[in-house]
Amino acid sequence: MVVPPEIAAAAVESARDLTIAAWKAKEIGKLSIPVGILSGVISGWLYNRYSNIKLPEYLAFFGGRRFVPIVAGLAGVVLALLFGFFWTYLEAGVDGLSGLVIASGDVGLFVYGLLNRLLIVTGLHHILNNVVWFILGDFNGATGDLNRFAAGDPTAGAFMSGFFPVMMFGLPAACLAMLHTARPERRKAVGGMLGSLALTSFLTGVTEPIEFSFMFLAPVLYAVHALLTGLSMVIMNLLDVKLGFGFSAGLFDYVLNFNKATRPLMLIPVGLVYGAIYYGVFRWVIIRFDLKTPGREPDDAIAAPVARSAGGRGEDFLIALGGAANLASVDACTTRLRLIITGEGSVDEPRLKALGVRGVVRPSERALQVVLGPIADQVASEIRAAMGGAGARTASPTPVAATPAVTGDKAQAERLVAALGGSRNIETLGSCTSRLRVVVLDPLAVDETALKSLGARGVARIGERTIHVVLGPQADALAEAIRLLPA
Repeated sequence: MVVPPEIAAAAVESARDLTIAAWKAKEIGKLSIPVGILSGVISGWLYNRYSNIKLPEYLAFFGGRRFVPIVAGLAGVVLALLFGFFWTYLEAGVDGLSGLVIASGDVGLFVYGLLNRLLIVTGLHHILNNVVWFILGDFNGATGDLNRFAAGDPTAGAFMSGFFPVMMFGLPAACLAMLHTARPERRKAVGGMLGSLALTSFLTGVTEPIEFSFMFLAPVLYAVHALLTGLSMVIMNLLDVKLGFGFSAGLFDYVLNFNKATRPLMLIPVGLVYGAIYYGVFRWVIIRFDLKTPGREPDDAIAAPVARSAGGRGEDFLIALGGAANLASVDACTTRLRLIITGEGSVDEPRLKALGVRGVVRPSERALQVVLGPIADQVASEIRAAMGGAGARTASPTPVAATPAVTGDKAQAERLVAALGGSRNIETLGSCTSRLRVVVLDPLAVDETALKSLGARGVARIGERTIHVVLGPQADALAEAIRLLPA
């Protein structure tokens, strides 16, 4: 049977197209993390720079926060052009950096492990992790130590293996040392907490609640912990142990990735030795320098039990954080509440500690991080629910400016609140394009005549308690000003 020449030519052309498409997909896959990091940095800078921008009246609709996605989109086009036309050079730079880090061997591993722990206090360790776990190296199109390990690269895992002895054995042993050095009458009180922290670290690899229990009390001890982490990275590499994870270095990930690991059973002897080292070092340092770790605090420093509100845990945290008026944004990562505060109320740190908080970090004047452990996301949801359910004005989940952009907004906001029946009558407040969306407790308390005299172009009652106040392009700014009014 004779095959027509055009069939063979078409097959060759099809194979060529498939090869080109596969190559493009592979190269585009390498872009995800560096482009994501750059996009986040650029978007954050643009928000801080332009979120309060004032445009001429005929362009007012596009002012303020609406301007940010517009200019961010333009920045994205510029990034696309740069990556599209200069990708060959950028890829060569990334590959060169990858080769340099990997070639640094044990020195690079030690420095990475050390910095990973030292940067936790600010949360900047995520930047370092993203570079190492998702960019360095290439295995059949998979980039980064974590992705290459998951793809079956036998050389991957060097930047993850060293965390297992520390998180599964070292820090739980540190909790045991803190329990044994606690005052006898306090051991029962702190035993449950320390046991929970140790078990969380062992099972899931979530360690921040433990680390924040001694990070500020004993910086030298934390420095030793960081050094031991770097050393663990080197030891596991010298023993040719390659372990990996999808979440963190805990038992769950160890079991799930056991079949992909190299010499996984070596974790047990190394981990036991590390547990003994951590226990000995922590016990000696705590006793030698009389550190006030959990269970060793003087009586007057022990947080008194706080009276719990009827609204549950979310309301308890809301009270400790200064109330709804003090919160402009409530968000959470794996182990921390990430908050933007307005400064309208004070944050009660002793009360937070009594609620189980392990540490409070202030990266800037308005930013606040509350270290809770794996329950952080649940607590954030409960706080947001408490803000909306207690008659409080809800905050936007997007970080907002601490003060209104124009002083006149505040006076106008106060008059609008009064026309809506006062702050206690407002259950929730939002804005959309040109109108305020308000849910009130008492619809009869809303003065439509007063609203129209304040410039409202219309008042629509949607349902029994929902009211839309049409204000035009300034609706977002006025909603922001209302949220920032004292409760």
